[in-house]
This record gives sequence, C-alpha cells and structure tokens, in this order.
Amino acid sequence: MAIYSNLTVDQGSNFLAYVDITDSEGNPLNLSGYTVAGQIRKTYSSLTAVNFSAAVNSALNGTISLTLSDTVTNGMKAGRYVYDVEILSNSGSRTRVLEGQVEVTPGVTQV
Repeated sequence: MAIYSNLTVDQGSNFLAYVDITDSEGNPLNLSGYTVAGQIRKTYSSLTAVNFSAAVNSALNGTISLTLSDTVTNGMKAGRYVYDVEILSNSGSRTRVLEGQVEVTPGVTQV
C-alpha cells in the first residue's frame, strides 16, 4: 500500500525530495535492479502529465530521489495536482509506493 504524502512545489524553482522505501517491517527495501517513475497530473484522468525525474538514489538503503527542474515547475500553472510514484522491479513487478496531492505555489519574482 502506498504512503500518502502531500508535496509543495514552488513555481519556477528546482524541486528535490528524497524518499525512503521500507518493507512491511519498516526495514529499508533493497532497490537493486529497480527503476522509479512518477507523474503529476491535474486530475487522475488528465491526459497530460509532468514527469518527475526519478531515480534510485541508494539501492541498499531503499532511497529514491524525485526532482523537477526550475524550467519544468515554471511551466506548471499554480494550483493543486495529484501525483504518484511507482517502483518497477527487473522482473516486471510494479508497486505504487507514494501518492498524494501537489500544491504548486505561484512565483512573484520574474528574472
């Protein structure tokens, strides 16, 4: 079952989050051989999506990283979105590990 967590992204800024993935006993999940994918959409049924740059940061510690560049966040309209993150094993097993809402806060400074 995925962990539910809301995120806040500042429009026009870089975003970086590290997430520790654990097993049912709370131990770090060994992510060797896993890939990570995550998307943000305005609604669950939206056809367009913003992709996180997602990667396994530390396989043995079960840590993944999620990033969005300032260019990507600048292209997003301020408002509320939904997202999820999945891990995919080398055997093809897909597991949703994180989901929730993303609040994109509007920027004021224009440079």
